[in-house]
Amino acid sequence: MKKLLITGASGFLGNRIADFYAKTCEIIAPAHRELDITDKDNTALVLKKYRPDVVIHCAAMSDVGMCEKAPKQSWNINVTGSINLAKAAGAVNAKCILCSSDQVYFSGLKSHRNPEHCPTHREDEKLCPGNLYGQEKLKAEQECLNLNPDCVLLRLSWMYDAKTKRKDEHGDFFRTLLPQIAGAEMIKFPIYDRRGITDVHEVVQNLEKTFELPGGVYNFGSPNEKNTYGTVRQVFANTGLDTGRLGKNEEAFCENSRNLAMCQDKINQNGIFFSHTAEGLSQNLAWALKNGSANSKTLFH
Repeated sequence: MKKLLITGASGFLGNRIADFYAKTCEIIAPAHRELDITDKDNTALVLKKYRPDVVIHCAAMSDVGMCEKAPKQSWNINVTGSINLAKAAGAVNAKCILCSSDQVYFSGLKSHRNPEHCPTHREDEKLCPGNLYGQEKLKAEQECLNLNPDCVLLRLSWMYDAKTKRKDEHGDFFRTLLPQIAGAEMIKFPIYDRRGITDVHEVVQNLEKTFELPGGVYNFGSPNEKNTYGTVRQVFANTGLDTGRLGKNEEAFCENSRNLAMCQDKINQNGIFFSHTAEGLSQNLAWALKNGSANSKTLFH
């Protein structure tokens, strides 16, 4: 039985990883009072104590706005903490899986292009993130690989959970969408925004396959060819909802179109696959309607 040490095990992703693998693995989920990843010596001691087979690093300061407001704190957590963990994992011969972000692909450069006309991002392209969070994640990737070349860096997309919600958990795309489609008002979605939106359960279930991956960076989430408006329109069509209620938000990101869509070739070549964004959302919305998670009387035309 493998021993998995999970940081951020009380968070959105870490909590679900711990729950899913508890039946097949020994789960070690130290609280912050025991493991302070910003403290190099403490991190080394904790990993020597437990000697896990795999370290899964989910802990992060992931709110983009909060990173800008508290840059020293976020850098200490997102960069220094990741470096300390990668180094300590290498010292005890543990496989180190670190969660990165699709935000490394947000350049921040002025662009009015429809993101549907832009190519998907590949792991080996030159990057210059336009926000501090993206810069921190990219720096953490680079430094961790330099210190521990066996590290696996997973660039995660925006995640949602259609079926379970923990107490005090933040909202996600799916849970924000449900009350909107249950209402009667017109709903607008951006046309200058494109990104993968991934069912967190697919991330969790695919995670075990990353334990055997060669060290490096991997795009790890659902592909998406459409902008956000086009994605939701496809989801509505797939589930029989009234697409006439959808409108285009032509203001959001209009001065700086955002394309965070990731190419899946590298991960697919390693036998790991994700549902397309519209496909996953459609399946989960159909489940929600069938199981009474939304008011179906107001959803269909």
